[in-house]
Amino acid sequence: MSKFIVHGGRQLSGTIKPQGSKNEALQVLCATLLTDKIVVLHNLPDISDVRSIMKLLTFLGVRITPLGHGSYQFCAAHLEEQAMFNEDFRKEFTKVRGSVMLLAPLLARFREVVIPKPGGDRIGRRGLHAHLKGLGELGVTFAYNATQETWTAKYTTLQGSYVLMPEASVTGTANAVMAACMAKGKTTIYHAACEPHIQALCHMLVSMGAHIMGIGSNLLTIEGVAYLDGTTHTVLSDMLEIGSFIGLAAATRSALTITDVPIQLFSPVWGSFRKLGIILEEHGTSLHIPLQESYHINKEVDGNLVTFSDAIWPGFPCDLISVVIVVALHAHGHALIHQKMFESRLFFVDHLIEMGARLVLCDPHRVHVVGLGNAYRLHATRMSSSDIRAGISLLIAALAAEGTSIIENADQIDRGYERIDKRLNALGASLERA
Repeated sequence: MSKFIVHGGRQLSGTIKPQGSKNEALQVLCATLLTDKIVVLHNLPDISDVRSIMKLLTFLGVRITPLGHGSYQFCAAHLEEQAMFNEDFRKEFTKVRGSVMLLAPLLARFREVVIPKPGGDRIGRRGLHAHLKGLGELGVTFAYNATQETWTAKYTTLQGSYVLMPEASVTGTANAVMAACMAKGKTTIYHAACEPHIQALCHMLVSMGAHIMGIGSNLLTIEGVAYLDGTTHTVLSDMLEIGSFIGLAAATRSALTITDVPIQLFSPVWGSFRKLGIILEEHGTSLHIPLQESYHINKEVDGNLVTFSDAIWPGFPCDLISVVIVVALHAHGHALIHQKMFESRLFFVDHLIEMGARLVLCDPHRVHVVGLGNAYRLHATRMSSSDIRAGISLLIAALAAEGTSIIENADQIDRGYERIDKRLNALGASLERA
């Protein structure tokens, strides 16, 4: 396990380019299994979760050819079904939550698959009911082996149907969409997730020959096809990394410019940061955060305490709630921050309290933050990253704090952020990996 040694209290400056979207990359990598033709993917982030999915594809017999930084060619013409039963495949599968999106493509190729429980962040219960419901409506049956902790999924005919998702699950929607593209007849998916990376997956599948209508909405209509062709696809910039850099600039009183930003597509993210009083200047495909010595949390129109909460798209992403907490600590004012999805995601705030943060964890889902402004500085401490987003939030807090902090379990941050130490050091941070 690696750790970060963070020398805080420094202002940063400069320009940074976001990596490719982690969440989109995991989806489109799994989708390469849906065809036996060549698929080329550009702008894949070099992070451990992506490397894990690529390793799983290699175990399955996919030929992967590097084409340059972030670009690869994939050919799944000759798959090895028995690879699913190898211990190396099982161990790698359990490292990352995104591996569950291999389910639909493997079913399309083999009709019957056996997979272990997927891994991922420890942020609360993350069941597979959305996947079971979506694929079940298309004719897939499931059996769980509690002793081996494996799921067996199989079908006789993959048949189009009406699918009402039990929740707007991003990975559940991805599996349902990929399966429906290969099913017989028409499938209607209602209460579908519609995040930018789901839209990108749908556009990629359309370029492969799929028939998908309603992209960008929560109602998708899909006419199944018997065959999908190869394609070339470029992964979007990572919306969550862009949000993290906005929070970093505000908390450290820094001026930063973020390039390669799909401004309009990600616009729901900017609104919440502006509610915190952060100035965001849009210039074409760049976003500039000017140096602000102080910023003030906006009040509601009626003067009441402002509440920040996550919601399904186009609401504010759950994965940025941790960053908002750290940003609010350095603003002036009060905020109630409500994270609805996972009951363990907010427990990382104990580390912030040790650093001198003025906040109260009201319950597993709500935090009341008292922002005392940048004049009040957090102090350094030793802490541990429990998940990807808590990790980057603690890193932002450490960079803004006085003194030298140590963040254990930095591997969690590496799962979602490419070479974060080198990229931030290029902006003037002092961050060592040990």
